[in-house]
Amino acid sequence: MLSARVLVGAPLVLVILSLSGCSFLWSCTDTTAERGEAGVRVQVEDTSGRPLGVTAEVVGWSLEPHPQLPSEGDQVRFRFRFDGADEYSGPAVDVCAVDKERVVLGCQTVYSYQAFGPADDPLTGDEWLAVEHPEQVAEVLFIPNDQSYDGRTCEQDIKDGGGEHPPELPSRGDQL
Repeated sequence: MLSARVLVGAPLVLVILSLSGCSFLWSCTDTTAERGEAGVRVQVEDTSGRPLGVTAEVVGWSLEPHPQLPSEGDQVRFRFRFDGADEYSGPAVDVCAVDKERVVLGCQTVYSYQAFGPADDPLTGDEWLAVEHPEQVAEVLFIPNDQSYDGRTCEQDIKDGGGEHPPELPSRGDQL
């Protein structure tokens, strides 16, 4: 049987533990933002779907061997542009090569700071994307979700993690 002193002191101990940051219930939750509609030109949005005032656009693309890896055959070379981002910080979006039915052949993340290229158009960048079957590429698309925020998950940090995270990078075979 518990003594009266223990019963009276228990709530006080719980209050002290809570105030000290030693709570037993952290209520940490992770959620993933819904993937936005892919397009050649997209308004970049945060995890809640609000526009960031930045536009990402695929300016053009072609199939050709990478100059440093010509023996690997054709890869997707694409030019892109970020309007509204600054040179040092800003959003990142996923870019995917898709077939005529918008099935993903390959994706990677592109950061806005990579788009500060040649002097004739300083807001553009030039990147390469390797895909298994480059002859099937029909289009190169951006996904509007900002990938630059990489918050801690509940699994990584039960106390300070959680919240909404950007969607995962699409996998080969996903449909956009």
